[in-house]
Amino acid sequence: MKSKSAISSSLESRVVALPESRQLEILADLFERRRAKVIRVPLVSILDAPDQSSVVAWLERFMADPPDRLVILTGEGIRRLITAANRLGRQAEFVNALASVSKICRGPKPGRALKEFALKTDILAAEPTTEGVIKTLKTLDLANSRVSVQLYGEDPNLLLMDYLSQCGLESCDSVAPYIYASNCDTGKIHEVIQQMNSGAIDLIVFTSKSQIDRLFSVAKKANLQSELEKGLRKTKIAAIGPIVRDELLNHGCEVHIMPITSYFMKPLVRAAEVMYASELG
Repeated sequence: MKSKSAISSSLESRVVALPESRQLEILADLFERRRAKVIRVPLVSILDAPDQSSVVAWLERFMADPPDRLVILTGEGIRRLITAANRLGRQAEFVNALASVSKICRGPKPGRALKEFALKTDILAAEPTTEGVIKTLKTLDLANSRVSVQLYGEDPNLLLMDYLSQCGLESCDSVAPYIYASNCDTGKIHEVIQQMNSGAIDLIVFTSKSQIDRLFSVAKKANLQSELEKGLRKTKIAAIGPIVRDELLNHGCEVHIMPITSYFMKPLVRAAEVMYASELG
């Protein structure tokens, strides 16, 4: 077993690329405190959905007649909805409506967002994936009930919505409160791709599917797909959880680091420490 000192020093001087956006500085600080050299590469930004009228209409329906259950897929989504209600001057009303509903959370992050408003997860999905949500929903009697779903980004999540359409619901209402948008200096991305291809970057850390999609999209537009694929084979890859891991696997990437159970930044950094410590022998 490695000593604590060996593990804590294993990231020293490692070059780490971070495509994180919303919590970039928090993640960067976690690595820099371990004396890693951080390259900040924000690939996406998170914005309110451009069609706020549909979000407001969903909020109005939810507050007027709360559903039986609400499926919450992301912490970002629940925060955006509460912020939208606040803009209407009706945050307390929306939070009260949320409190009356059975809240099914895809993973721990929505639960943390709910806790910020003195709310809690009622049912946690079997695993933090769409498949895990569906597995959990199969244990519930949904016939003739009313279900709402908070989607993420611009993903209609057809797998989940198709399943719900077969459950004999009285109604199913969905809302997508935010989108992912490009937030990258393409020249910087090109540079990072070339650095990975030359072996100059030790580790790249992904915390969302959108980062992966954006990276491969930028590479394709610049005819750097081959360089990116080679670079990712030379670079250790970290994924914050199963959803990000599976997206990387879909792109043919090998994932070297992922927290075992807690899919947050600190466990991710600890997992990186342990992996590099094991490499030191």
